[in-house]
Amino acid sequence: REPLKAIEQFQTENGVLLPSLQSALPFLDLHGTPRLEFHQSVFDELREKLLERVSAIALEGKVEERYKKLEDLLEKSFSLVKMPSIQPVVMCVMKHLPKVPEKKLKLVMADKDLYKACAVEVKRQIWQDNQALFGDEVSPLLKQYILEKENILFSNDISFLHNFFSPSPKTRRQGEVVQKLTQMIGKNVKLYDMVLQFLRTLFLRTRNVHYCTLRAELLMSLHDLEISEICTVDPCHKFTWCLDACIREKFVDNKRARELQGFLDGVKKGQEQVLGDLSMILCDPFAINTLALSTIRHLQDLVGQDTLPRESPDLLLLLRMLSLGQGAWDMIDSQVFKEPKMEAELITKFLPMLMSFVVDDHTFNVDQKLPSEEKGPIPYPSTIPEAFTKFLQENRIACEIGLYYILHITKQRNKNAFLRLLPALVETFSDLAFSDIFLHLLTGNLTLLGDEFALEEFCTSLFDGFFLTACSRKENVHRHVLRLLLHLHHKVAPAKLESLQKALEPTKQSGEAVKELYNQLTEKLELRKPSPAEVTETPSMELPLPTVPTPASR
Repeated sequence: REPLKAIEQFQTENGVLLPSLQSALPFLDLHGTPRLEFHQSVFDELREKLLERVSAIALEGKVEERYKKLEDLLEKSFSLVKMPSIQPVVMCVMKHLPKVPEKKLKLVMADKDLYKACAVEVKRQIWQDNQALFGDEVSPLLKQYILEKENILFSNDISFLHNFFSPSPKTRRQGEVVQKLTQMIGKNVKLYDMVLQFLRTLFLRTRNVHYCTLRAELLMSLHDLEISEICTVDPCHKFTWCLDACIREKFVDNKRARELQGFLDGVKKGQEQVLGDLSMILCDPFAINTLALSTIRHLQDLVGQDTLPRESPDLLLLLRMLSLGQGAWDMIDSQVFKEPKMEAELITKFLPMLMSFVVDDHTFNVDQKLPSEEKGPIPYPSTIPEAFTKFLQENRIACEIGLYYILHITKQRNKNAFLRLLPALVETFSDLAFSDIFLHLLTGNLTLLGDEFALEEFCTSLFDGFFLTACSRKENVHRHVLRLLLHLHHKVAPAKLESLQKALEPTKQSGEAVKELYNQLTEKLELRKPSPAEVTETPSMELPLPTVPTPASR
């Protein structure tokens, strides 16, 4: 009987000391409810109340007093932090402390499970003094971000309507990676600076321009949340905000152009380092896309106004920003913070040459409408000035604008102009014509010229004259050509398709993506071939229908 007595005594001493409860407990026994279950529910209830109370303490009274209370509570409870039932309370107390004692942070950091369990508010305090640990957390997110961008560029959905640049800046900022980084940073300027440092380092190491996009998206995501603690100390904030509005409209209007110019002209002596950040913001492909589209629009307007490029301040500002964006890598690498010098010939020779192409188109279209005289129709100019090709090879800004002009004429379904300028793309400045962004846009726009793929001359110029010149040395070009054929194979003349299939066959060195696309294409072509049975068995009674020539394509 002694053990039973001891148990009873233990229950009395450690039970819930409420006189009214003693008489009620036998009822629970009658219902077969174990005491453990009862005590557990009381415990859970009390823990919830305690958590609510901790959150309330964090908001009431004078600042020093409330944090003193929380610190005392942490001191008393921390020794129980590894008990699963008490852990949430300890974590909640730490979460509400703006400065958790260093000793406690070290203990949390040293224990993987505790580190995992603590709130992001506590992790921020750990990260800000542990760049390596923060880097380990951020690194997989940055990898994921780059991968997501590349997946869009290589997507099998090819369209001139929806492309890489279609989503609005606001939509892009809702992406998982940007949201997670924004949350990890909170209002912590030190962590924000660390992320920017990671992005700069990775941009330098890889030359991958998507890091520049993330730089701008992150700042604008903090702007959306009105986190003034960070936005007011980032010298690029207002510039990025203004540029963001231009990217949304895909055009730099006159009012915003003045604003952007004001920011660039306002860089004071001794603060030139900000140019490194501004150039990274301008190197974002979404910014380059907006500036280049605006440049092409301006050139067309100038043709209508009989004005030369050098007489248009708006155009010169666009070129200045393009130049700053394209020079980002060199500037950050050399740490020489000054705006790149603009080559006069870009403005006096190259842009007027592009305008002359616009005029050629107008002239040709007017000629077509005039009643034809004895001498017959005037052919479309087929040659390109040697200087044009040279500019595309030697001048980065000229090359970028030239490529956007070619995208523009393709979108207008201007086959003549496209075939005329295409040979200039085989050799361009740092192979820009074979970059993923350009090829992604070009393949999308080429779907508008779908009917031309039935013509031998068009296919030879496009595939043999351009794509296939780089396929063997550039895996990404191989992938883009296969993407295009997967989409348009039914438009290509059968003989041409067969020779392309041979030319595009993967080699031993080809990556998985190329092999996968090639297999998809082969399967599609197999499905199109009539089966041997269909070809040989003609019903004896019926005569085969005479073949009707199809009307020649435009």
